[in-house]
Amino acid sequence: MQEAVLFVDDDKAVLGHIENLFQNKGLKILTAGSPREALKFFAGQEIAVLVSDNVMPEMSGLELLARIGKISPDTVKIMMTAYADLPTTLAAINKGEVFRFVTKPWPKGEMIKAVKDGIRRFRLLQSMKKEDEFVLHSLAQTIELKDPRTRGHCDRVAAYALQIAGGLGLPEEIKKDIKYGSWLHDCGKIGVPETILNANRSLTGEEFELVKMHPVWGADVVRKANLSAIVQNIVLYHHERCDGSGYPSGLKGNNIPLEARIVAVADVYDALLSERPYRKGCSQEETIGIIREMTGNGLDSAIVGILLSLLEKTGDLKTF
Repeated sequence: MQEAVLFVDDDKAVLGHIENLFQNKGLKILTAGSPREALKFFAGQEIAVLVSDNVMPEMSGLELLARIGKISPDTVKIMMTAYADLPTTLAAINKGEVFRFVTKPWPKGEMIKAVKDGIRRFRLLQSMKKEDEFVLHSLAQTIELKDPRTRGHCDRVAAYALQIAGGLGLPEEIKKDIKYGSWLHDCGKIGVPETILNANRSLTGEEFELVKMHPVWGADVVRKANLSAIVQNIVLYHHERCDGSGYPSGLKGNNIPLEARIVAVADVYDALLSERPYRKGCSQEETIGIIREMTGNGLDSAIVGILLSLLEKTGDLKTF
């Protein structure tokens, strides 16, 4: 099935260039010369991705995207913008109204990559709505392909989180949602460019702010897929810290949902042991030491206590 991508711009030359750019890319490309013309496309078909210019007569691109959000909430929205519009567009991204922006004139390949990520996000949402365990697990593995060095991370986080949940005596139904949330906790990274995820250097402040949006983007997807509140909480809050220094909301202590605190400990534990593009993995002893230092300020003390107790029983920090 060919997903439909609709491009909206009052400049016919831009639309002509786009049609040439996406020839033979396996997508159904639609074009509209105005927002009003664009709205008509939504009456009779499903649009996977909408790419709109911002400054247009009669209606701005942001106004169009806001209307589409109500008409077709699953449609992924991308903004074409000039540098002068960048602050407005970034504000829209932070509010969750825009998935990605592409500046005009765009560098070679950037528009194709943006649309490709938009299609992935659309497919992700459609698949999640089935709430099939095999599908959800496959999605998690697909997301990890954006950063090959994290392969297996979601499975390991799920295994650790389930062990902790067992130590807390949580019921099986909650443990199932914790497993799904662990698999999908980084699903918002589908909106982060690979050049940032795989950077062999420290990120710039602007790049890190983009990475910090992934819990919000991911939570928006799982919410639209009608997954449980527990799954949504894990995706949205797994980077919160007990002292309020985390993101995206700066929650403190018990204001962070229990399921998110569980996955946060499992996530940090596996991340420390794993090699990353910017550093080598820590030894088991180093990992334990760092986790202890983070206890009470970054990570929940009781949950860390259960993690350490489980590790002492097994005698092997890498396999529970």
